[in-house]
Amino acid sequence: MKKITFTSIAAIAAMGLASPAMAQDASEAEVYVGAQAGYHDLLDNPIGDDGGIVYGIYAGVDVPIGETLVTGVEGNFNLGSGAIDSEYGIVGKLGARVGNGGQIFLRGGYQGVNLDIGELTGGILNEADVDDSGDDYLVGIGGQFKVSDNVSLRAVVDTLGFDTTRATVGLAVHF
Repeated sequence: MKKITFTSIAAIAAMGLASPAMAQDASEAEVYVGAQAGYHDLLDNPIGDDGGIVYGIYAGVDVPIGETLVTGVEGNFNLGSGAIDSEYGIVGKLGARVGNGGQIFLRGGYQGVNLDIGELTGGILNEADVDDSGDDYLVGIGGQFKVSDNVSLRAVVDTLGFDTTRATVGLAVHF
């Protein structure tokens, strides 16, 4: 697990550092900050609640590679309900521009999740009994579309290690 985490972080850092060098005009880089909400379904759990609503923030930078392709890096932090106390992560993005200011993208990286063990086990265990955190690689797909010059709406579906499913929608301001 630690090898996968280290490899994911190293690959994302390399992509983030290489992105400005690959861009035709680094001044076209676009920084954004947004708010998101959604649902993260952890696993098939017959005992307790196995997921929860998540809500939080994300921020990143997108850098164009030519006229159509875009690469970037993004970080996130979410609070949760149900079985999820909080989650945080970093991803690299590779996307294609569509329409006027839109983007369809794939993403991959690392995500850590802090769990509410009492909720997850139906009260059988609590945080003092077991480690309440987990992490894994994240892969996902999404799309974002500008609703004005500096604001975009997006939808993303991710999975952590192909064991969980998280769907979120977000609203971002671009600088």
